[in-house]
Amino acid sequence: MNIRTTDSTRPFSAETLTIDHAAETDRIVAGLREQLRAMKKRGLVLGLSGGIDSSVSVALAVRAVGAKNVFCLFMPENDSDPESLRFGRLVAETFSVEAIVEDIGPALKAMGCYERRDTFIRELVPEYGEGWASKIVIANALEGEGYNISSLVVQGPDGRQAKHRMPPAVYLGIVAATNMKQRTRKQVEYYHADRLNFAVLGTPNRLEYDQGFFVKNGDGAADVKPIAHLYKSQVYALAAHLGVPEEICRRPPTTDTYSLEQTQEEFYFSLPYDRMDLCLYGLNNGIEIDAVAKAAGLTVVEVERVWADIAAKRKATRYLHLGPQLVRPVEEIGG
Repeated sequence: MNIRTTDSTRPFSAETLTIDHAAETDRIVAGLREQLRAMKKRGLVLGLSGGIDSSVSVALAVRAVGAKNVFCLFMPENDSDPESLRFGRLVAETFSVEAIVEDIGPALKAMGCYERRDTFIRELVPEYGEGWASKIVIANALEGEGYNISSLVVQGPDGRQAKHRMPPAVYLGIVAATNMKQRTRKQVEYYHADRLNFAVLGTPNRLEYDQGFFVKNGDGAADVKPIAHLYKSQVYALAAHLGVPEEICRRPPTTDTYSLEQTQEEFYFSLPYDRMDLCLYGLNNGIEIDAVAKAAGLTVVEVERVWADIAAKRKATRYLHLGPQLVRPVEEIGG
């Protein structure tokens, strides 16, 4: 569903994405209540990272079912930024929800998450080990044609960084090991949801959901996803309306997945979220490319490249949105 409340005769701009915050809150709350009734669940469980999406989701969940029926989890691991836990606790206190810490670091270590990842890294940097840190970055789609090539950035104990182009096998191996983090978190969420007879709430915004910025059966798994139709800039605007702490509203989006600090645009998106929103909205709603370029502060050629990148990611990540594929439908249960 596209939410468009501004006068369509006005020039396309960030204001085009403005929504009626009170009305949208009421729609989401009503939708959550209806979904929970259909599932016969009495509350909601979610992982609380201290980011804008999970913070807004907590606020909406509390409005839908009350604070006593919302259960939040802080799930740090060995590479987590300690600030994430501080921000998460701030949100839990703000909305008076019960929240506990489930440190998934020991479980990930036992499964070999870190060692598997480091083994692949050492194919490029043999000395990588204790005291080192790393992250994956992607070539910006605005800088040229063709495929976006991912690179590995490592930082040694002396603080110096180096960037290495990764062959596909190394990239896939690092990502496969890292995806254990999201899947382990979801396992913990469903444990608590099962014992409480609650539903699991997923927190992707429209940009992330559209572009496949999630791990299948990891952070992509949930029973309800109440903000997946909202552009990220709309989520930020809704946060202020819902009373999310200002400190969190000012916090830039991060992945908080790798040991080196990493922005979402470094890892996945072509642009910061506000400009990506304008490009995505323009593409989705047939806005003239010249108008999109002007609103986003880009050239027409740059918008063309962003649109091509959006289309490529949609194609590459389509399988993430699919359920298990059956050879023949099981008609008795609608599958």
